[in-house]
Amino acid sequence: MEGGEAMRRNQTVICAPIMADTVDQMLNLMQNAKTSGADLVEVRLDSLKSFNPQSDIDTIVKQSPLPTLFTYRPTWEGGQYAGDEASRLDALRLAMVLGADCIDVELKAIDEFNTALHGNKSAKCKVIVSSHNYDNTPSSEELSNLVARIQASGADIVKFATTALDITDVARVPIIAMVMGEKGLMSRIVCPKFGGYLTFGTLEVGKVSAPGQPTIKDLLNIYNFRQLGPDTRIFGIIGKPVSHSKSPLLYNEAFRSVGFNGVYMPLLVDDVANFFRTYSSLDFAGFSCTIPHKEAIVDCCDEVDPTAKLIGAVNCVVRRPDGKLFGCNTDYVGAISAIEEALQGSQPIMSGSPLAGKLFVVIGAGGAGKALAYGAKEKGARVVIANRTYEQARELADVVGGQALSLDELSNFHPENDMILANTTSIGMQPKVDDTPISKEALRYYSLVFDAVYTPKITRLLQEAQESGVKIVTGVEMFIGQAYEQYERFTGLPAPKELFKKIMAGY
Repeated sequence: MEGGEAMRRNQTVICAPIMADTVDQMLNLMQNAKTSGADLVEVRLDSLKSFNPQSDIDTIVKQSPLPTLFTYRPTWEGGQYAGDEASRLDALRLAMVLGADCIDVELKAIDEFNTALHGNKSAKCKVIVSSHNYDNTPSSEELSNLVARIQASGADIVKFATTALDITDVARVPIIAMVMGEKGLMSRIVCPKFGGYLTFGTLEVGKVSAPGQPTIKDLLNIYNFRQLGPDTRIFGIIGKPVSHSKSPLLYNEAFRSVGFNGVYMPLLVDDVANFFRTYSSLDFAGFSCTIPHKEAIVDCCDEVDPTAKLIGAVNCVVRRPDGKLFGCNTDYVGAISAIEEALQGSQPIMSGSPLAGKLFVVIGAGGAGKALAYGAKEKGARVVIANRTYEQARELADVVGGQALSLDELSNFHPENDMILANTTSIGMQPKVDDTPISKEALRYYSLVFDAVYTPKITRLLQEAQESGVKIVTGVEMFIGQAYEQYERFTGLPAPKELFKKIMAGY
């Protein structure tokens, strides 16, 4: 479903940066930008391999299917132009005369540009005065001073781009403000909520004019960009790494299917306590939490569900109307129910759990490992914890009344047949898809193998289990199971279970 104009709730412009070797290539890309749903194209003159200002700018202005913003970025501001200033500023002045809708002049060059104009500014063409900082995000006070300087230069539109060294840097930024890099993605998605004038969206993955730009397609089709407004509630997944997560696909499509006014984003977070201190408003309504923050987040919550407290890990945080944070754990419900369903198969439903009495081996003693160990014990299984660090395995085994092993011992551990194996570590996750926590030979002692990793869906561990004739449960099944409860807690609405299964069927 395209982000259609009929439902547009904001006036924030999506601008496609156009970088190419020739004018013809640029015109093709502009056509793509229009088809993709962009409102404006940024013509990066510094990317052209040969450039005849008068004829090239005239051709672009006349043939562009969308309004144009001309930028001629010098190397000293992160661009590709290494020639003299006078020619560069002449070309921008020419764009203004020939009918450009906007031009972008750097703050460091605006005085020289204004002097050369002699007051002959075009009424139609807006001047964006820009400042780019590729090193960091200055303090709020420094940013305010920067904005004042840009405004005083006679800018029609103020633009600055800073670099996020931490996700909390985004909180300091007003106006056309881009915070570059993966940690700044939020600034590019939620700018309509805060009245931002423009955001950049690329035509292709990886073809960016600055770090961290999303594609136009993702802005419109994943993040429902046109539907975001001042009252949109913000949700997201907190993790490190986080770009691999399928949660934004799942939740945003579910929000759109019922008209729920929310947006869900990947949030690359280094320090969760600092994140929650910075984003403390009711706008930030709920969060999923993944590796490595599930334990640290417990201390950030004002109240923690008793089961999550026992496990010592939280994967779902909801902000209550009074601003207080409530944490719970939906991981173990999702995983245990998926394992039970697979064990049950087509058997008639028995009373009690098919896990009762089974030897249940959990690999990993982190947040997800604790959740699985606790869940298996609750169902009557005998629990064994295998972990790289034996001491951590021992600690968790003591809590659940189980046995501890180091990971090295796991391949030789087979006191009985028909055991259950659950990997809760990131072993085998992209990009290290050739890794596995246990030898293939040892898998024959198990009746079922579960892997919490879901990128890729079939890990080497699951592939080798299948080849050994063992039942498998994928991380996708756990992921869907844990998402049901989170969605209901986020929205107060019943989870669209069939939609979730359909979306994830492609992965």
